[in-house]
Amino acid sequence: MAVSEAPPSGPQSADTGAPKVALLNNPEIRGWLFQIILAVLIAYLALQGWMNMNANLQAAGIASGWAFMGNNAGFAISQSLIEYSQASSTYGRVYIVGLLNTIAVAFVGIILATIIGFIVGVARLSKNWLVSRLATVYVESLRNVPLLLQIFIWYFGVLRLLPQPRDGFDFGPLGLLNNRGYFAPKPVWGEGAGYAFYAFIIGCVVAWAIGRWAYRRQMQTGQTFPSFLVGLGIIVFLPLVVFLAMGAPLTWDIPEMGGFRPRGGMTIIPEYIAMLVALSTYTASFIAEIVRAGILAVNRGQTEAANALGLRSGPTLRLVIVPQAMRIIIPPLTSQYLNLTKNSSLAVAIAYPELTSVFAGTALNQTGQAVEIILLTMLTYLAISLLTSLFMNWYNNRVALVER
Repeated sequence: MAVSEAPPSGPQSADTGAPKVALLNNPEIRGWLFQIILAVLIAYLALQGWMNMNANLQAAGIASGWAFMGNNAGFAISQSLIEYSQASSTYGRVYIVGLLNTIAVAFVGIILATIIGFIVGVARLSKNWLVSRLATVYVESLRNVPLLLQIFIWYFGVLRLLPQPRDGFDFGPLGLLNNRGYFAPKPVWGEGAGYAFYAFIIGCVVAWAIGRWAYRRQMQTGQTFPSFLVGLGIIVFLPLVVFLAMGAPLTWDIPEMGGFRPRGGMTIIPEYIAMLVALSTYTASFIAEIVRAGILAVNRGQTEAANALGLRSGPTLRLVIVPQAMRIIIPPLTSQYLNLTKNSSLAVAIAYPELTSVFAGTALNQTGQAVEIILLTMLTYLAISLLTSLFMNWYNNRVALVER
């Protein structure tokens, strides 16, 4: 006969708490674990790379460090905005010369590309069939041809084919043009010229103050003030008055024809001209499309409202459409400015003495300090790009629409 078991005496043990979750099933802990593993892996790879670099430098007999920056460079540079001597200038001086040459072509190129791009972008929207088609041909032709090829075309196909110095173009007081470059008149400032420069700075500050006052006045009353013309007049006439009051302390060194090369004036080498023209026209083709897209993004009702108020097409574009389009134009415009600055390194192809050519090229080949030179060159381009982005972001915040 089966005997049933009696239930265990005493209270039943039961787990009344929340179920325990494994540590790896916790998303927060798992995320931290993966990040720690990734950080350790990156540190390990960086350490291995550093050890491998030092071993290779020791095997090649190259001492790391920055002492080479004080050594004599011993090579000539065709264009220098500061004093440079082949016999006594150091590699540190070479770096500064290359940096200034890079900034010279990039800064002027950005200004020209912006002007050309805005003109072509507006022209593409013109109701004139011929103007709009010419602008379209410009954009589609230049932006679809590699930049390096355009640099070669301007340098080898245009500037190098100019006449020899003896047979070059003589523009009289405007200078000379031949295959050695453009020889422009050189200003020679006399005593007291600095006061005219100070007057120019004061005029710029006064013009800016007038513009701010006119803007606040228009926002409060709706009345416009010709701040641009007034400011321009102050900027031009105030320094001019001071300049004449000081006895016009300015003379011009006009270049003259010579045997092998013109004498006098200042020389703009053909490499700089080719880079400037190629960079500005190529980048302008992209800026033109950015401007066109920004204008088309503005509601057409804005144009109709301006026409209803009696504004003509010119003031409508300048006062109504473009200010609203700028918030769309500026972000991609910043990218084009950065591209132009970085594309200036292509100048090494035609021996323009910019940073990559003279410092990351000639100086590196002579010293063998590849790590230091490449690192400094990369950091320089990074700093220029970050400063450009910082300024453009500040300007973008200034023109951004503010909700009321």
